[in-house]
Amino acid sequence: MTGVEHEVRDHVSYLTLNRPETLNALTPALRDRVVDLLAEASADPSVRAVLLTGTGRGFCAGADLRSGADSPSPRIPGDVARTLRTGAQRLIAAVLDCEKPVIAAVNGTAAGLGAHLALACDLVLAAESARFVEVFVRRGLVPDAGGAYLLPRLTGLQRAKELMFFGDALSAPEAERLGLVNRALPERELAKTARDWATRLATGPTRALALTKHLLNSSLDSDRPAAFAAEAWAQEINLTTQDAGEGLRAFAERRGPEFLGR
Repeated sequence: MTGVEHEVRDHVSYLTLNRPETLNALTPALRDRVVDLLAEASADPSVRAVLLTGTGRGFCAGADLRSGADSPSPRIPGDVARTLRTGAQRLIAAVLDCEKPVIAAVNGTAAGLGAHLALACDLVLAAESARFVEVFVRRGLVPDAGGAYLLPRLTGLQRAKELMFFGDALSAPEAERLGLVNRALPERELAKTARDWATRLATGPTRALALTKHLLNSSLDSDRPAAFAAEAWAQEINLTTQDAGEGLRAFAERRGPEFLGR
């Protein structure tokens, strides 16, 4: 029992965290299963979008610290860094590096690693009742799971410091105002909107979306010459795809394109 439900439907890979009794806190096994499913979605040409959500009152309450599996004893120097690299950081990288667009439908509390899991996604929808919590400072901990990398890029440096220094819960409407989420929605509309967005992405030009995701994710870490070079190569690669040819033909023929994802 891994605690995640998975199905592929209409070219969308649906991943639903299912440990509602723990607000979907991530055990090492559950975390690794999500990593594997994201890798499978990235490599599977029949999958063209990913939708990640949770069951119950929580999206994800972070790492399940009660499991104890990520806290070897006795601990030697290097254990913590290794655990982070192969655990929480590997999960966030799996989202960022997935070649398919990943949507988070945040149905409830997203705390710690759970908040960063949502924020690593390409598009974030949240129920108005959802909350985002940089909980680390409350436990006397340094943020992990790429939070200090992700948050300033979304909110700016001063806001990121405020959120991480105080650890106050941030409501979904406030998160939308700060640019952390795309939409804060009434709870009854969250699932439908997320499915609609995923379905729309799954009918898009999948390879063009993958290259666009790469350009955007790398843009803040590169200078202008490197960004322009990456853009040129992305154009070069994309113009060899069937979808690019279809898009240009559809424009010339004044009709809607029918993209196949290749």
